[in-house]
Amino acid sequence: MQVLQILKSKKDDGVVTVMPEDSIAEVARLLSARKIGAVVVSRDGKHIDGIVSERDLIREIGRHGGTCLSHPVSTVMSTKITSCCRTTTTTEVLEMMSAGGFRHMPVLSGDEMIGLISIRDVAAARVDELHMEKEALTGMIMGN
Repeated sequence: MQVLQILKSKKDDGVVTVMPEDSIAEVARLLSARKIGAVVVSRDGKHIDGIVSERDLIREIGRHGGTCLSHPVSTVMSTKITSCCRTTTTTEVLEMMSAGGFRHMPVLSGDEMIGLISIRDVAAARVDELHMEKEALTGMIMGN
């Protein structure tokens, strides 16, 4: 299965982005309200400046306490971003996420962002894929 199928199956309204100068508190509220684990930091909504996850925020609060809530999110965002494209397979994405130790991956078309997938999205797609393969093999064995 390819990333394109995952993007088509997602029920959300696109990639949630924030500005680099938005405060950590604003981003925390957004993550909570949207019930999501990460947002892309982008000045124009198309190109990636960074990505920030709930884990990044918790680490910063753990290091500096509540005083960091007024700091800009650009101070905690990850700037080393691994991305994929529509034709990347679920297996390839899982391998990249596992090797890099991250749970969210932007999907690009050229240099523009067209989606964001999570490890949950990819794992669910992979389970569906394995179920379909099992059914096909069972059908072949049974002569159906």
